[in-house]
Amino acid sequence: MTGAPPAGTRLLLATRNVKKLAELQRILDGALGAHRVELVGLADVEPYPEVPEAGLTFGENALLKAREGSRYTGLPTVADDSGLAVDAMGGMPGVFSARWSGRHGDDRANLGLLLAQLGDVPDEHRSAAFVCAAALVLPGGKEHLVEGRQSGRLLRTGRGDGGFGYDPIFLGDGQELTNAELTPAQKDAISHRGKAFRLMAKVIAKALG
Repeated sequence: MTGAPPAGTRLLLATRNVKKLAELQRILDGALGAHRVELVGLADVEPYPEVPEAGLTFGENALLKAREGSRYTGLPTVADDSGLAVDAMGGMPGVFSARWSGRHGDDRANLGLLLAQLGDVPDEHRSAAFVCAAALVLPGGKEHLVEGRQSGRLLRTGRGDGGFGYDPIFLGDGQELTNAELTPAQKDAISHRGKAFRLMAKVIAKALG
């Protein structure tokens, strides 16, 4: 593939989420060819002080994490920030999606609280979108930022055991299955993160080529 990074290029994805790591690896393998990039996560590098997600937008948070990863490891670093933007809630939980209930990463509590808050909202006003911003920061300081979005609506009860976060209650536009009912490949093809990471794969191929 013209412009693809050479075999053995190491790339840090600044996350401890193994599902997210596997998701990006699948997308990179499809876009760049298997084994062209050696993807590692935070558990695979020496620990460093992780910056708080203090940005007010997904893009700001993605860049914060990617900058710190590249600074401390010397590796090209990808980071993303993503969440659910509910129209009836003015775009919330937004950047607070992963800690909406007050406990970071507690998917069940976050989903339960959101459903309770939307209990009186009629079906026609339960529109929402998953949004993902992905950043790449190179050791020399050059930065790239892309965004992916998946629009849909929120169900009143969850369906499916796949995915994570708010996937069980999210029904994408034109879908009959929630994101949690899709196979990984099906989800990658339409999800906000899949869209953002495919855009990022093109950036990686050009930046590291």
